[in-house]
Amino acid sequence: MIKLYDFPLSGNCHKVRLLLSFLNLDYEKIPVDMKGGEHKQAPFLQLNPFGQVPVLTDGETVIRDSQAILVYLARQYGGEDWFPVDAASMGKVMQWLSTAAREIAISLAAARVHHLFGSKADIETLENQSHALLKVINNHLNDRNWLEGEHPTIADIACFPYIRLSGDAKISLAAYPHVMAWVSRIEQLPGYVNMPGL
Repeated sequence: MIKLYDFPLSGNCHKVRLLLSFLNLDYEKIPVDMKGGEHKQAPFLQLNPFGQVPVLTDGETVIRDSQAILVYLARQYGGEDWFPVDAASMGKVMQWLSTAAREIAISLAAARVHHLFGSKADIETLENQSHALLKVINNHLNDRNWLEGEHPTIADIACFPYIRLSGDAKISLAAYPHVMAWVSRIEQLPGYVNMPGL
């Protein structure tokens, strides 16, 4: 039985919930009390020594980090639809997983945490980084429906939540019509599931 250690407001957890739903996989959702510090206690740290959600277990397999979990689920259960295996396509998908883990995490996601949870941040820098990121993605989507290839992949899932949650970061998508259209396409996919804040 697949188990997802989950926090409802986490965009990284939402990535995993999305792919689990798109793949029509049954799983047990195990809430992690982040406010109570459960993620920093010994039982959880045995699953992820970094003390972060999400964590996914599948039998004896334990995977931490949302991007890694997407790769695992796509390869284990999704065939080539969500994560192509030819070298060029795989590399192109992986570069967007890296974008999610780096550029999106230090801009839109960080600004959202600042506004929702009061973390200290240089919000002007985060806003500038967010708009620079969105310009790149908007230009990339100018002549394509998906980040890579002719159909959605885990590249789209990895980048989607924090872009869609940009309102929480006080960042408008109004100047980025191709990004807005891409968001709408993802929300119309069969099996799409929502999350708090969307």
